[in-house]
Amino acid sequence: MFILSEKNTVGQNFLAEIRDKAIQGDSMRFRRNLERIGEIFAYEISKSLRYTQVEVETVLGVKKTNVLASETVLTTILRAGLPLHQGLLNYFDKAENAFIGAYRGKHNSEEDFDIEMDYITAPDIQGKTLIISDPMIATGQSVEKAYHALLRYGLPERTHIVAAIASRKGIQFLQERIPQCHLWIGDIDNELNTKSYIVPGLGDAGDLAFGVKN
Repeated sequence: MFILSEKNTVGQNFLAEIRDKAIQGDSMRFRRNLERIGEIFAYEISKSLRYTQVEVETVLGVKKTNVLASETVLTTILRAGLPLHQGLLNYFDKAENAFIGAYRGKHNSEEDFDIEMDYITAPDIQGKTLIISDPMIATGQSVEKAYHALLRYGLPERTHIVAAIASRKGIQFLQERIPQCHLWIGDIDNELNTKSYIVPGLGDAGDLAFGVKN
């Protein structure tokens, strides 16, 4: 598991700003900070992918260099995941894309609820590198359900899960349920409240990025 906040980098600035309630009122800045966090993760994930050597012809000669060989599929959970997804896409600009509509459904109790999934579109992911992004991992249930739904489109060579903020409980859930997936996390918070929201967290990422929903 890679945790961005464990080292002092400019990524700490972006994590601090998406949490800061005084800055969150600027939705464009919030989206851009999530996008920049996505770009940082794309760079870090790229270190683990496969490369091949090619010859690049310049105006003065030929240079051998390594270029990305892994076929990549970027997946996000609508709508909150779109800015983080865009940051990944800025670097993996030749990647194919998948989108999933998932949300919290019926509450069976104050702390227990169903995850509803009513939309999915994806390319063939067989043998490819799958990157699933969601800005917040609270319980981990929506990401786990999304991963298993995607398997109907093929078995990926490797799967990476990217989140800006995660709860320790959500991390533990994913490590137990889908241990084959590699986790890339901005920062980890220890607490979930009785409604399964991350504390201190940052609030509702979808509302902060795109406006309050009815």
